[in-house]
Amino acid sequence: MSLTDSFGAARLAMHSRRKRVNVIALTLALGAMAFGVFWLVWILVETVRLGYAGLTLQVFTASTPPPQAEIGGLANAIVGSLVMVGLATFVGTPIGVLAGIYLAEYGQRTWLGRTTEFINDILLSAPSIVVGLFVYSAVVAHTKSFSAFAGVLALALIVIPVVVRTTATMLGLIPNSLREAAYALGTPKWKVISAVTLKASLAGVITGVLLALARISGETAPLLFTALSNQFFTLDISQPMASLPVTIFKFAMSPYENWQKLAWAGVFLITLGVLGLNILARVLFRNKQ
Repeated sequence: MSLTDSFGAARLAMHSRRKRVNVIALTLALGAMAFGVFWLVWILVETVRLGYAGLTLQVFTASTPPPQAEIGGLANAIVGSLVMVGLATFVGTPIGVLAGIYLAEYGQRTWLGRTTEFINDILLSAPSIVVGLFVYSAVVAHTKSFSAFAGVLALALIVIPVVVRTTATMLGLIPNSLREAAYALGTPKWKVISAVTLKASLAGVITGVLLALARISGETAPLLFTALSNQFFTLDISQPMASLPVTIFKFAMSPYENWQKLAWAGVFLITLGVLGLNILARVLFRNKQ
């Protein structure tokens, strides 16, 4: 066998080996994807099947009922979730955006910037129950009362690190040529940030806010230690307030059929809300791309 034939045989063997490895890797990847999609589809099917069956007009108009009552809904829990999630987003978003701007534009080579980024990474990965316990010890234990205000603070502490990381990342993707062009025209730095870099990354920043909003919409542990719950309708944030996640947790563990049906209806509503927010975030990110 000549050298050319030996070289050709070696290349053919290498090609066959690479093809086998590629087939194995592709099969494992598709299997892993099918495994994850199977459980996701199962969860969604069960949520739709059990949740949609429990949806009635009373779910949106009546407050949470006592056990085995024929009339009752989730109106107080729905409104309570909207109030606390909305206020937490309103409080946490400006802080997160400003901190992200500082990390991307001012604090890249400073000790304060590195420290802030390190602390933000810790908060980003911290379990939500730790945040709830912190707010409980800092607010609830001192005021001697559970309140929606404490729940808003706990949820805002979850929103802030998500928005900080997204804002800093999106601003870091803006080419320096845009900044240099603005500086060449004599534009001050604050104007460059507000009119050039922040405007160019606006879709990504909004995506981060929507993802943070989707995350806190289903948080239960922080609210158990802060806002607790309330069987009655209230808009007073200085008092305990009902929320969908806590109501679902309480009703799903009960032995009462009417509470269990309402729990599945609440799961269905939260799933729809979070799914809608994630779809909206992906659409904005796709447009940005």
